[in-house]
Amino acid sequence: MYLLAFVGACVLVAMAPGVSTAIILRQTLRAGRGSGMAATLGNETGILLWGLAAAFGLSALLVASQLAYDVMRVAGAVVLVVMGAQALWQARKGVPATGTEAEEVAVPGRRGPYLAGLGTCLANPKAAVFAMSFLPQFVAPGQNVPVTLATLAVVWVLVDLAWYGLLIWTVAKAKAVLGRPAVRRRLEQISGVVLIGLGVRLAVESR
Repeated sequence: MYLLAFVGACVLVAMAPGVSTAIILRQTLRAGRGSGMAATLGNETGILLWGLAAAFGLSALLVASQLAYDVMRVAGAVVLVVMGAQALWQARKGVPATGTEAEEVAVPGRRGPYLAGLGTCLANPKAAVFAMSFLPQFVAPGQNVPVTLATLAVVWVLVDLAWYGLLIWTVAKAKAVLGRPAVRRRLEQISGVVLIGLGVRLAVESR
């Protein structure tokens, strides 16, 4: 019962649009499914690390330290604003046409999207706070808490991978429309504004 409720909650969390969705969609639109999956794997690596930190009590240190929280919050905001600015700059320069040129962009970009997904997740202190408050609610009485939390973190990652994989596949199927230079340019502009907006919100909001 606890596991089914947890899976359902994970699906709802994954479907809620946020920083992770913006990063993954942007990478998919820019360089295809491989780049989108690389960003997803980076994000899920960060989710797993935060989940394991919650399992062993490390996230509590971040929550207890206002300075550490603020440093991570500002760092995460800077990362988002920089990525948003890069998206706007890319839109201003113009995006490459679909086809061979676009395929060439996708190949060397796997490491970058992975690090983008990982970096934005690890630099978001709210991910740590959320992991510490979300996961323990689904630990049944009498269970080994660290082991159960670590298991739930893995389940969380698997649900995320399934959802984002479906999202990436859907976007890739719409490549004929979304891959048009004018459309891609507009999407770059939108993603840039969204990322900058998320960065500013992260910078100014408190816990």
